[in-house]
Amino acid sequence: MTKILIIDDEAPIRRVLRDILENEGYQSEDASTGIEALQLIKEHDFDAVFCDIKMPEMDGIEVLEAIRKESDVPVIMLSGHGTIETAVEAIKKGAFDFIPKPPDLNRLLITLRNALDKKNLTIENKVLKKAVKIQSQMIGESAPMLEVKDMIEKVAPTNARVLITGENGTGKELVARQLHELSQRNRGPFIEVNCAAIPSELIESQLFGHEKGAFTSAIKQRKGDFELADGGTLFLDEIGDMSLSAQAKVLRALQENKITRVGSEKEIPVDVRILAATNKNLKTEIEKGNFREDLYHRLSVIVIQVPPLRERKDDIPLLVESFVTMIAQDMGKAAPQFELDAIEALQQYQWTGNIRELHNIVERLVILCGSNITKDDVVRFGNPLK
Repeated sequence: MTKILIIDDEAPIRRVLRDILENEGYQSEDASTGIEALQLIKEHDFDAVFCDIKMPEMDGIEVLEAIRKESDVPVIMLSGHGTIETAVEAIKKGAFDFIPKPPDLNRLLITLRNALDKKNLTIENKVLKKAVKIQSQMIGESAPMLEVKDMIEKVAPTNARVLITGENGTGKELVARQLHELSQRNRGPFIEVNCAAIPSELIESQLFGHEKGAFTSAIKQRKGDFELADGGTLFLDEIGDMSLSAQAKVLRALQENKITRVGSEKEIPVDVRILAATNKNLKTEIEKGNFREDLYHRLSVIVIQVPPLRERKDDIPLLVESFVTMIAQDMGKAAPQFELDAIEALQQYQWTGNIRELHNIVERLVILCGSNITKDDVVRFGNPLK
């Protein structure tokens, strides 16, 4: 049940607020002083706080400052002697809102609901960020992976362009995300573009944006991914599949740090770090006339080759452990244990689909098998290509 703390030195006010909140289905506690309230906050988890401004010993602003040092619980300030200056000060100190006394019932309840909604969104955001961070971790202590990690640590703090190569499913996107997270641009956006998934006639609009009326379906102006990534990182995945005309515009953007939207002649300056990835041999594509050699040299200041799973089989136990934990959490069930012979069986396969294939098979085993997964389970349900 949602729990609210009321801080006010006047007993009638505390009683009225408790009655209102409990009639709305909230659980409430109250404190007559700021010192008492801070002790309660240490002992209990509250979802929101109502705090009076004028109180003896410790006024509401002091209480607010003390709460902000210990908790991010939303605090709604109350005062019968409030001024605009007091309200502004309270908001600057971290109050969610300021309500004058006697409070309007509707406003009080709406403000409380808004505060609770914000708290829930903050919690969800933290959970999602943590999940993304966990899923973006590069798992592995094998020699090839340590070499990749060492390269990332050296290159990430710079603005150097990086070309990430490797087979499908090896984790090239994770390398790009690590380069962004460890860079000075990590507070900026990370924009990913899958060049293979976008039709060639739309890739220029996707990257550079367009003006209203630039083509039949351009019903409004649109910023491209170069603009959206300004101040951050633009990750061009599967760049080997980009059309030659788009390659020419990307090359110009890299040379001049400017882009032009489709249907416009106005140049727009952009500050973007480019990371690119491909599963193709771009030198072979250059010989075939499918990829511009000058663009290749612009992109490949640093080249990071991500090893296939068959070259880092020592990492399979760590990968399986991580996948099992995440998959079980998503399913809301206890994580099963992989027996040693099951891990050894997985290490015998060639893993043509690399990390992606291993993840899919671990998920299948978690779903179909019991609390202990054996070699027989791997043979029966795994079916990876040898």
